Amino acid sequence: MMLKDMLYGSVEVEPVLRDLVNSRLLQRLKGIHQAGAAYLVWPKWNVTRFEHSIGVMLLIRRLGGSLEEQAAGLLHDVSHTAFSHVSDYVFKNEKEDYHEQLFHKQIAESDIPAILKKHQIDVNDIIGEIEKWPLLEQPAPHLCADRIDYTLRDLYAYRFISFQEAYHFLEQLIVKDGKIVVQSLAAAEWFIEAYYKETIEFFMEPRNVYANWKMSEALRLALERNVINEWDLFAEDEELVKILNESGDEQIRHLLAEIHSGVCVKEATGEHDHYHKNKVRIVDPLVDVGGAFVPVSKRSRKAADLISKAREKAEKGIYLKVMHA
Repeated sequence: MMLKDMLYGSVEVEPVLRDLVNSRLLQRLKGIHQAGAAYLVWPKWNVTRFEHSIGVMLLIRRLGGSLEEQAAGLLHDVSHTAFSHVSDYVFKNEKEDYHEQLFHKQIAESDIPAILKKHQIDVNDIIGEIEKWPLLEQPAPHLCADRIDYTLRDLYAYRFISFQEAYHFLEQLIVKDGKIVVQSLAAAEWFIEAYYKETIEFFMEPRNVYANWKMSEALRLALERNVINEWDLFAEDEELVKILNESGDEQIRHLLAEIHSGVCVKEATGEHDHYHKNKVRIVDPLVDVGGAFVPVSKRSRKAADLISKAREKAEKGIYLKVMHA
């Protein structure tokens, strides 16, 4: 199977990866937007969890990861609900890990175990302890394929960065002792800036926050009134919108109607309509300095200052004022 990706190009993958890509769980991710409900206020914010999952797999491959780790990368987001992290806001989950709590159940009740078994792979060898896959996931502030891909993918798709910038950064990555290391100080500093654009300028962009706030309110109300149940959250985004719109509940439909491309919302310093705080997300990449691998913040005042600024802004959160809905 030949896969084509905006960041990593065309790659021929093995039969087991082909079969996983074609599975119901993976195909469902084509209808799950990475930025949640934000595409409803700005249609170009349309990167999907499917694209990201393919990207994580291909980045692990590029970094020399095993076939099994590539499979783990492909599967890592299959338990995301409709509108991605909006469910975390519905259930007031500050760790933003609702989907992770349901990961093993989603896999176990799917065709994934049978697909892997057909290729002589035990599903438990793939989805066991995440520590088995150091390229896929690392505790913050280290780099990992997941963080790198969603950052580069969003920023390139939404024209924050060029393809050449993304490609140059990828060329600077190496793996040492299971950790992703950046070979140059300049490239590590660049990624600190890129991650700031992603987690502060994009995640906390007022329209982005507004759309996910309104959708979380609609979903919370729908759950309270038994219009939907918790498992309906595993529909695709548009399927869930259809269920809500056809519910006949005018308050829910009104909330959905407020999520549109003509909305005008801004960050407020005084009177406001909504306050939101994301999980604090920080990276501090290891950089190769004469053969020693140290956090870039230890070698760059620029990086240290931007990391501090990102933490401060994330911990402060954002106040929204709706000017026109």
